[in-house]
Order: sequence, then structure tokens, then C-alpha cells
Amino acid sequence: MSGELTDIGSNLWHDSFTGDLAEVIARARAAGVTRQVVTGADLASSRAAAALAAAHPTALWSTAGVHPHHAAGFDSQGREDLLELLSGPRVVAVGECGLDYFRNFSPREAQRAAFTAQLQIAAAVAKPVFLHQRDAHADFAAILAEYRPALVGGVAHCFTGGAHELEEYLALGLSVGITGWICDERRGLGLREVVPRVPSARLMIESDAPYLLPRDLAPRPKSRRNEPAYLPHIAGTVARIRGESFDTLAATTTQNAIRFFGL
Repeated sequence: MSGELTDIGSNLWHDSFTGDLAEVIARARAAGVTRQVVTGADLASSRAAAALAAAHPTALWSTAGVHPHHAAGFDSQGREDLLELLSGPRVVAVGECGLDYFRNFSPREAQRAAFTAQLQIAAAVAKPVFLHQRDAHADFAAILAEYRPALVGGVAHCFTGGAHELEEYLALGLSVGITGWICDERRGLGLREVVPRVPSARLMIESDAPYLLPRDLAPRPKSRRNEPAYLPHIAGTVARIRGESFDTLAATTTQNAIRFFGL
């Protein structure tokens, strides 16, 4: 497993991958990214992610959930549809779910209701949660604390917070997903300070492709599209900041992902 990486958050259903998805997956594998968990952001993308995982059974798994941006449309039929999706053997987590008060694309009350419903579903199906939080830490942590005893696990997707948020998430037993945000010399400095504090057993890495292209990637693709093949660049940055070798970081995060998601 030396050098192998696992991307716990890619969005391969995104329109930007329509024309060359097979090549994107092949480039990822050639770069050592042997496993990917494709993120579901709403019911449509969750279905697409599950279909991709079924079509690439040696490389892809998926999550199914409703991002807070889409929370207002999450009704009783949506809950039934989500439960059906989660019965699939390669659908390994509930989410992306949580709270986003930065944009408030859905009313906050609707976000909290959808988040609570998905935590209840995760407890019922005994699958971990893939979590999103932006500018909503207090409410997010309070809701999560209520349901955490019933959950098999959770990971803070695309963690960009500081020491206080990290300590609260670790106290809640969460794992932490680090993206190319850490490669941004402007916005990622605070994250660089706290990443060494993440226990090795709780650390995972993700591209969030096609979003969050590492700012210091060279040469930069003209399309500015991020790909899972760039995960080694992110892993190298995380390893350097933590004072670890690349192979140690790769082995630890891959083992964590296999265990956490049951890959």
C-alpha cells in the first residue's frame, strides 16, 4: 500500500467531468489515488454518484445526502429516496449534510431540520456521516452532540477551521478531512497551524474536485479544474506540515479511510 492514496471527497458527477471522466479516473489511478469516495450533494447527484461507484467497482464508492444549500427541498419523499439509496452496498456514508450559514441558500430552520433528519437516518442505517459546516459552528456542534452517541462515526469534510473548532470536533469523536485549502498561502495559514494537532488516526485527505484547485499547483491547468490526480500534491503539503514522510501520511490516511468507510 506504500504511496497509495484515498480521496474521500470528489465530485465526479460534476458537469466539468462529462467529456473525459474515464481519463480523469485513469489519471487518478496513475497518480496513486486508488480509491475515491464520490460525494452526493443532493438526491440527483447522490444517484449519479452511486451509479458511478457501481460502474467502477474497483475504484469508486459514494455517499448519499442533501447539502444544506438544498435543505429546503428535503421532504418526506426525499427521506424515503435517501434511505433507498443508502441500501446500496457501495454507498458508504450519509451526506454531504450539515449547516451553511455563510450563504443561507436554504433557510436556517430548514437546514437544521434536514441535518437532524439525516443524522437520524445515519443512526438507523449504521453508516457514518460526511459533514459540512460553514459559519454555523455553534448550532452544528450542538445538534451533532445530541445525536453523536447513536452514530457510528463522522468526518468533518473540508475542514478549514481553527483550534477551537478542531478541539470540539475531536471531542465529538469526528475524523477530519483536509483539502487543497491548505495549499493556499492566503486563506490556508490558520489551517496549517492546526493540522499538526489532528491525531493520525483521525486524519483523511480529499480533493473536493472539481473545486479547490491547490493554489500552489504548478503548472496550473488552464481550465482551473481540480482533479483527484492532484491529491498527491495535497498529501505532500499535509505531510510536510506535520513533519511526516509522504509514505507515512499516505498509508495512515488510506488505512483510516478504509476503516472509516468500510471500503
